Amino acid sequence: MAKTQLGARVDEDVAELARKRAADLGLSVGDYLARLVQDDASGLRARAVDAAARFLAEHQSVFDDAEDAVHAARRPSPGARAA
Repeated sequence: MAKTQLGARVDEDVAELARKRAADLGLSVGDYLARLVQDDASGLRARAVDAAARFLAEHQSVFDDAEDAVHAARRPSPGARAA
């Protein structure tokens, strides 16, 4: 497939994130950006976000209980005194 060069201006922090993420995936920045665009255009990204939202909504009580347990473990016992 023939490739076309595109140019875009982004903040340096965005450019660095793109470079790092591409490297993490073993891709060139161009291939990484192409993958992002294809995922977005195909609706894959939207479906993934929707699935995550449904998962969180269905299991929110589990996360709430875990967070409550962490906070309870950090609170001193009612009868405890400071040394």
